[in-house]
Amino acid sequence: MHVCAVNVVAILHNFWEQKQLNAGQTESLLLYESAPSPGPPYVCYVTLPGGSCFGNYKVCETQAEARRDAARVALMNSLVNELPCRRIDPEFIAHSLRQAARDSVSVEDACDSGTSIGTYSLLLHSYIGRSMLEFQEMMTIFQLLHWNGTLKALRERQCSRQSVIRYYSQRGLDEYVRSNMALDWLGREQRSPGLIGAELQVAQRELVLARRRGIELRFYKEKTEILSLALSQAYIPHTPELKLSPFHHCADSCVCADMLRLGFAKCRAAHYEQIAPPWTHLSRRFVICSDATLQT
Repeated sequence: MHVCAVNVVAILHNFWEQKQLNAGQTESLLLYESAPSPGPPYVCYVTLPGGSCFGNYKVCETQAEARRDAARVALMNSLVNELPCRRIDPEFIAHSLRQAARDSVSVEDACDSGTSIGTYSLLLHSYIGRSMLEFQEMMTIFQLLHWNGTLKALRERQCSRQSVIRYYSQRGLDEYVRSNMALDWLGREQRSPGLIGAELQVAQRELVLARRRGIELRFYKEKTEILSLALSQAYIPHTPELKLSPFHHCADSCVCADMLRLGFAKCRAAHYEQIAPPWTHLSRRFVICSDATLQT
């Protein structure tokens, strides 16, 4: 009996191409990145138009196999995200708030936008009717801001949670935000030499484990790339020496941030062999299905 192989790479491309045509969008499609390796096993990542990132779940002996496996995982999650049950609705919000309040806070605090659960509630309600993949776009941005210490710095500057949400909802996760995060880590490295290297090792392990678990990878991959960028600049002599701060308003810091933005693409190229055009993308996360039910 002849078995026809399923071209998951083409199916994934066609799925998102049609989805964007139906939505009247013109943004570019998919980005495939292959981690450099002298030999098998090979690792490949695929980033969707909205920013969600998936990697190959299997141990792959060729780069082509790794690419197909990454596309398979991304396709499965793209299809699941279209189901009606994956839409944010009042029932889902109520359940999520109960889960969030289970440990140490009260559900009643969800009405207070000044509390953490209140901010979470505000975000959830702003995404009613949209998919969980879209909601996780914003959650990933805030995960990175929390990890980087940006949210704490904003709180110390008495920025309201609502204003922070509005700002990053409009801006998303772009090269400027990433470069400023790398600049923050450069400042920490000046105070504690070796910190970036240690943090990068942790982030790389997290990325590997997350990929093997078959979950969405954007948070882990962004951390790895931001830290790699910071480490690549950490011991390059800078004249004059910059005093780095969580927010880079001074002229010297802005120049440094501009240099980091220019270097970010080079840093990514050093860590990933690009095998598709560099598409513009934001950030989303999603709990995924990892069992490979499609055959290639």
